[in-house]
Amino acid sequence: MRVSPSRLLHAAVGIAACLTLAAQAQTPPNGRLLASNCFQCHGTNGKGPGFDKLAGKSATEIYKELTEFRSGKEGDNIMARHAMGFTDAQMRSLAAWLSTQR
Repeated sequence: MRVSPSRLLHAAVGIAACLTLAAQAQTPPNGRLLASNCFQCHGTNGKGPGFDKLAGKSATEIYKELTEFRSGKEGDNIMARHAMGFTDAQMRSLAAWLSTQR
């Protein structure tokens, strides 16, 4: 059975469209994946067990705290080590995600 080139093209376009939609549906919101680094102490939603609750804090406040940790102002602790691993853009994204959690 021979398939025409136009049918192959239509099939390829359809498959590409489906794959694009599937990839978009599985992409987590900005910052959510970064929050997975915080889950043991703060939870991925900022409501973790026993440590500072981050959910609902303003993104500006969370970002400021992260930059203070990264600068060493808060000492050489686990948070400083985590913050050193993030770029400014990642810290802003993480702060924005956590600020939307209620």
